[in-house]
Amino acid sequence: MSDLQGLIDQVQALVQRIETILPQPLRAPDWSAAVAWRYRRRASGHGVLAPVTHLSPLTLDDLQEIDEQKAKIQRNTEQFVQGLPANNVLLTGARGTGKSSLIKACLNTYAPRGLRLIEIDKDDVTDLPDIVEVVSGRPEKFLIFCDDLSFEDGESGYKALKSILDGSVAAATPNVLIYATSNRRHLLPEYMSENLSYKHTPDGEVHPGEVVEEKISLSERFGLWVSFYPFSQEEYLAIVAQWLRSYGVGPAEIESAQPAALLWSLERGGSRSGRVAYQFARDYAGQHGRT
Repeated sequence: MSDLQGLIDQVQALVQRIETILPQPLRAPDWSAAVAWRYRRRASGHGVLAPVTHLSPLTLDDLQEIDEQKAKIQRNTEQFVQGLPANNVLLTGARGTGKSSLIKACLNTYAPRGLRLIEIDKDDVTDLPDIVEVVSGRPEKFLIFCDDLSFEDGESGYKALKSILDGSVAAATPNVLIYATSNRRHLLPEYMSENLSYKHTPDGEVHPGEVVEEKISLSERFGLWVSFYPFSQEEYLAIVAQWLRSYGVGPAEIESAQPAALLWSLERGGSRSGRVAYQFARDYAGQHGRT
């Protein structure tokens, strides 16, 4: 009898060890610990929502020269926070023009009114239904944020995201929206050879081929598209001036810093993005003892 009991104990211990390495259902975090979380899948396959304790202090007023884009995102987010109909959003365009910063600034603006954010990597979008299930009963409004979203041909996450956006549980949950940024408008690589698949009908209409239709179909599932464009030299200098003012630099000194700001841009391949302007302002402020 003792041998049988010993065998049972060993089996139970083995089962417990196996259970610890098997993927576990996603658990709700302590929602009072933060207003933003990152979803991470551990090597064991467990998914966790980790609180973001150090948020970017960006505000909507900090973002300059993107007033039209800001108005669209702010209007959609305001509707969402109020419980009114709102759309999933795809922000596309030139790098460093404020796509991600705009979403972070919206979080800071609307967090006191119950807005929350969960950042998810594109490789983990297949786990989105699990995240939605965890937050669906909460009173807060959740933005699922996927930064720099794009797919290569054949990646599984592409079709998973299509189904999620197209009438899935995520789309039907009133307290969840998906906000994604991408440098690609259609989220997949496009090739010159695909232009050959376009067909012209006798009445003059142009119809894309199946490959092109498939690539367009994902981005079309986002209800709101917001496009960002490279800044002109004047716009770039205006953003530089705004960031320098935030470091306490006066008007005369800002004007004298313009040649250095332009040189800074040229040294980065002529990029005149908001990110480059911010990096110059940080460098300038550091050199001149500003905090």
